[in-house]
Amino acid sequence: MSYLLTETTAIILDNVRLQPPVALAPLAGITDLPFRQLVASFGAGWVVSEMVASQEMVQAKPGVRERAELGYDQQGTAVQIAGREAYWLAEAARMIEANGAAMIDINMGCPAKKVTNGYSGSALLRDPDHALRLIEAVVNAVKLPVTLKTRLGWDHDCLNAADVARRAQDAGIRLVTIHGRTRCQFYKGAADWRAIREIKQAVSIPVIANGDITGPEAAKQALALSGADGVMIGRGAQGRPWVLAQVAARLHGTKMPVIPQGADFIDMVGAHYSAMLSFYGLDLGRRVARKHLGWYMDEAGTPAGLRKAILTHDTPDAVLRDLADALAMRVAA
Repeated sequence: MSYLLTETTAIILDNVRLQPPVALAPLAGITDLPFRQLVASFGAGWVVSEMVASQEMVQAKPGVRERAELGYDQQGTAVQIAGREAYWLAEAARMIEANGAAMIDINMGCPAKKVTNGYSGSALLRDPDHALRLIEAVVNAVKLPVTLKTRLGWDHDCLNAADVARRAQDAGIRLVTIHGRTRCQFYKGAADWRAIREIKQAVSIPVIANGDITGPEAAKQALALSGADGVMIGRGAQGRPWVLAQVAARLHGTKMPVIPQGADFIDMVGAHYSAMLSFYGLDLGRRVARKHLGWYMDEAGTPAGLRKAILTHDTPDAVLRDLADALAMRVAA
């Protein structure tokens, strides 16, 4: 097992090079293939798929493999899986490896009730012994680097991430990402980047800080307080797919991205909209696209009336027709 943090700020896991150490977090219903490709086009060390339920993936439940349509052959792609049974996690991992993904990430941090009620996600922090059995099953099933994403603990009476990370490292986990909140906090309050330092000190594998990292200054502070090796950005990229590249440029000296302005911004949004329709089909694509269009209009300061019209248009042609007006305020800025 090899791990190296180079002078050029690359994390190297076997033959997988993560450079710069700035990653796109998995976000359910958001980090689909079209969005990951857009973020990667600006510059990111790696991107992580939406969380995929392992048993449903193996059994080919409708919609699951579509969510896990990963661009397997694209460099720097990790597939995140979740589950509570070692068999299904291992089978899903084998399937993912066979399809050519670069890495596999195990979700032990999702706070959603529909996940934790099924004893998956962050619920596993309440049963570290079982969590470790699941980790061992995945690690032993594949040759790919396996990583782990989790939280500080279940609640403030169960802050056990350092112990879980240490045991996970011993079981073969190659990198761990810590969201700086407990499960019971969900996304309330502020992420505690300083608390991540305990996990960093407990292991020798790379540690990635996550939570409330919205831009270069927040990333710089998160690294300083946590001592982490890199950052993972989720909600901060909504409507701003270039933000990871901005962080990488400011912190690691990579090329500063050209942030689209004027007609280029309108073209980018229009292309992303069209990509979602192509990926999902017309009906589902229109529904999925609304959230992204809303974030782009937040970025542009679109007036409320025009925003509502865009989000309720019946046809893609009408959406594309009105995008220029909807995004004009950002153009003017």
